[in-house]
Amino acid sequence: MLYDCLIIEDEKPLAINTCKYLNLSEVSAKAVFNIQEFYEFKKENRARLILLDINLGDGCGYNLCKQLREETQVPIIFISSLTSEESILLGLNVGGDDFICKPYSLPVLLAKVKAILRRFPNNNHEVITFGDCCIDLKEETVTKRGNILQLKHMEKKLLFYLTKNRNRLVEKQELFRQVWQEAYVGEGTLNVHIRKLREKIEENPSNPVYIITEYGKGYMFKIKEE
Repeated sequence: MLYDCLIIEDEKPLAINTCKYLNLSEVSAKAVFNIQEFYEFKKENRARLILLDINLGDGCGYNLCKQLREETQVPIIFISSLTSEESILLGLNVGGDDFICKPYSLPVLLAKVKAILRRFPNNNHEVITFGDCCIDLKEETVTKRGNILQLKHMEKKLLFYLTKNRNRLVEKQELFRQVWQEAYVGEGTLNVHIRKLREKIEENPSNPVYIITEYGKGYMFKIKEE
């Protein structure tokens, strides 16, 4: 899976809160808590941007950055409580693109992340296939068995938001804010749209395998990544 941002940070509450804030701000993010977890992430996932702590439980962020620079030019922002000029300069000299000192402001961090993502756009023409369906994220089309599905405006917005956040639980309140752009939408409205989507893309809408309900929480668009 391709994420906009990967957070490598051993302070779990900080990493989780930062990840949640980015996801709510339409920046798809994933958090790992040490270098070993990063290597596991790397096996099946990619990120357009990395937020990297320096002092990690099983290694040093500086060394990881130097290693990454031998294989990729993905932008790296250091996030650290080491605020001396020497620490900042070392981070930039080993290949970091920016340095943010802790404690940081989430809105400021978000602005920096979005600025870098704009400078390094994702040019991949991403096409997601599952079952008999195909979603073209660039062309914003949905086909089933080669035929274009006719989706209503909010159905399409909902499906594409779930697709871009596939294999991640998307809470109901996030869908209300990001799809309907309202703080509160009746759950009945959301349930109707989910049911209509299932009728159009699932082989058995009563036993869905793609749009999965996490009862009391939200929904996950679950597909196997190639």
